[in-house]
Amino acid sequence: MAMNRKYGEEQPYWPAGPFKIRLPFIHYRWEIPEMIQGLFMFVVGLGMIPLLEQYLGMSYDAAIAFCVIAGFLYLLPVTLGIPLVPGWITPAIPIVLLYLQAFEPGPAAVQAMFVLQLEVFIIFIVLGITGFGNRLVNFIPNSLKAGIIIGAGIAALMGEIKVGGRIEATPISLIIGAVISACVLFSVPFKHIMQHNRFARILANLGMISGMLVAMVIGWLVGEYPLPNIEWGITNPDFDAMTEFLVFNVGVPDISVFLFAFPTAMIAYVIAFGDILVGKALSERVDSIRPDEKIETNITRIHVVTGIRNGLHALFAPWPGLAGPLWTAAHATLAERYALGRKAMDSIYSGGGTFWWTGLIALFILPLVTFFKPVLPIALSLTLLLTAYICIMVGIEQLKTSAERGVAGIVAVTLAMPAAQSTIYAVAIGVVLYLLIERPTSRQRREELEASTANPNVDPTSKER
Repeated sequence: MAMNRKYGEEQPYWPAGPFKIRLPFIHYRWEIPEMIQGLFMFVVGLGMIPLLEQYLGMSYDAAIAFCVIAGFLYLLPVTLGIPLVPGWITPAIPIVLLYLQAFEPGPAAVQAMFVLQLEVFIIFIVLGITGFGNRLVNFIPNSLKAGIIIGAGIAALMGEIKVGGRIEATPISLIIGAVISACVLFSVPFKHIMQHNRFARILANLGMISGMLVAMVIGWLVGEYPLPNIEWGITNPDFDAMTEFLVFNVGVPDISVFLFAFPTAMIAYVIAFGDILVGKALSERVDSIRPDEKIETNITRIHVVTGIRNGLHALFAPWPGLAGPLWTAAHATLAERYALGRKAMDSIYSGGGTFWWTGLIALFILPLVTFFKPVLPIALSLTLLLTAYICIMVGIEQLKTSAERGVAGIVAVTLAMPAAQSTIYAVAIGVVLYLLIERPTSRQRREELEASTANPNVDPTSKER
């Protein structure tokens, strides 16, 4: 029986320094709807297997072992007191893949992935503990941030629709699945239908899973994917083969790789910080709706736990998706159900905890794993396509002036170039263009400040330059 929460207080926990430990059945109840979602949504995590095979040169069984490590690490945030559903730094995946293209699959790529994730770990820990993370992100020009986000979206889209990409290989299933997922998640007419139709609300609660399941069925019907060879029993990850892809065996590369990885690591952090802000906003919204539970969203704790996850990944399962603070689609779905009241979901932690505990358990259910094995590329492709839409939408929304839009567009196109050095080029070009085109002179800033003082109703930042 889980500990009972008094009205208006935090969910019970065990204090442990900066962390608040919560375990299922002890500190929160098991939620059946989130369990059902976890039995399907875990397949999105398996979608990383094709990237592990292609870019790190791993076997399928060794990649499954990496997924098990990731499954345990998904549990860290909710266990240590973070009310967000964690996932990958998804918009950074195309940028990480461009970075990995500079290395041969095998030991060299493993070393490169270790270095990148180690640097992400250090950045999160240092900026989180010192509190400089917020200042750094505010210091970066708006056009550069938006350009990076839009560029990540373009790179994700181009990776799927290019010649030889997954959409060319399996167009029917992926296009239909992407359209259904986009309608369920973003369509304004669908949201109107959802208010009056129970079946539409069920589809909305499933999120991208509805599109993924349709794409799988169509893929099997039209022969784009082979039918599954379902096996019975418990999954047996090959941990011995996995150790061949760890830094303990491949060794640490020279300093040049650390320098080469740093721009990609910083971009990944900037993107992840945006996810933290989105997660905080979602949590604050439902916290205001549910006065029965106090939700604490501690930015420092999120930084530290996300850093720890990346550090453990670097050592024990280098992960092209990186360890991100928020799986936006899953957390948004969970937050919507949480907002329905305590009967629907007792605690924000019971929802997130049940979801990822179920996802970990599902990894060991061999019939489920083998059922989804032939269609794993669908989960990865839909994730990247939806990420592309979200990145482009969010990035454009951040741009206020024509100068910002122009600089961001150049940064985005440069970043999406199919070259390993595109990240470095994009950042350098963005900084130079900001200084030449956007950055106002001291006199301009003084004049704008005087104008805003004389007329407080005028926002000087909204002026077109």
